[in-house]
Parts: sequence; C-alpha cells; structure tokens
Amino acid sequence: MTQLKDTGATSLPVMEHFYTLQGEGYHQGKAAYFIRLGGCDVGCVWCDVKDSWDAEKHPVLKIEDLIFNIEQTPARLVVITGGEPLMHNLDALTAALQSKGFETNIETSGAHSLSGSWNWICLSPKKFKAPLPQILPLANELKVVVFNKSDLEWAEQYAALVSPNCKLYLQPEWDKATVVTPMIIEYIKQHPQWELSLQIHKYINVP
Repeated sequence: MTQLKDTGATSLPVMEHFYTLQGEGYHQGKAAYFIRLGGCDVGCVWCDVKDSWDAEKHPVLKIEDLIFNIEQTPARLVVITGGEPLMHNLDALTAALQSKGFETNIETSGAHSLSGSWNWICLSPKKFKAPLPQILPLANELKVVVFNKSDLEWAEQYAALVSPNCKLYLQPEWDKATVVTPMIIEYIKQHPQWELSLQIHKYINVP
C-alpha cells in the first residue's frame, strides 16, 4: 500500500468530492463541501464506503485543484472525511482552506495522530481500531454508531474520556436502523446528555 502520511502533503488521494448537506451530527442540515479521502485501515464490517479503503484506487488531486472546485460553489464549510482522513498529513490542506476563509471540519475514528487545523473535530470511535488517547480531549463531537445494545455501554466509556463540552451523539447503523433506533430513543430518554444523530442525507436522497 502507498505510504500515506507524507509531511505537508500537497496532493491527496480523493475518492470523491461534492457539495451537499451535512447529514449527521452537530452540523446536520448545513450546506457543506465534502472531500472524501481514500485510505482506511480501521475496517468496520458495516462500512458504507468500503471503496474508500484502498487509497491506490483513487486519483491523487492537488490541493489547489480541490479549492478551485470548492470555490465554484457557495460553500463556506468544508468537511474532510474518508476512509480514515488522518492516515494523511492534513496540515497543508487545512492551511490552504482556512487561508481562503473556509471553516474546516473533520470526521475521524481518531485511530491516527491528529494533523491539520480544525474548527470542529467529530470523533467517531470504532471497536475495530481504538482512537488514540491524545485525540479524545480535543473532540468537539463524539458520534457513536450503534450496531447492537452493547455499543451503548461502549459509548459511555468514551463519553467519560472526552471534554465536558463535547457534544454526544448516538447514531443507528443504517442497515439496522429499524431495530436499533427505538432502543437508542429509549436510551436517550434515560440518559439525556446524549442526542440522536440520523443520516438524513440518506432519507432525502442526497450524497
């Protein structure tokens, strides 16, 4: 596999990039430009973007070309996701974005060391590869995907490790949503520090 974490990378493997609405978590419903980077070694069995896992399958794009595409839209918020985006050094990407006035958000499992400058860090830890301890207090948002009942107890373990101001979200795994959503609703009613995150982009049929 390609060595991914090049210092100050000015080009990155990009599976896809598009302007849409953020469908999940704290920024749900906001217009956002998404950059989905290739490469992931976390290996969630229920991942809905498994095509992103192999970075070598995706074109390597220059940062300036990505910014040119973003500037063709009214976007002010840019979300970097994957795959696992922190397999790459994102310092150059976020510096370029912020120099143009864009807000930078990241969605990460936290399994790799943090790079880049972020306005918002969404940490979505996975059982398949645990987040690094140093990223936990930096998270603005903890979003736990719930596949079964045991994930609720697991979510609480991480809620105890993030900062007191971190927003807490439970999100049903899409293919099991009919089963786990009612369970999550009842759990949140008993534990109101949590909120429900739904993948509304899938309900409204946007990317």
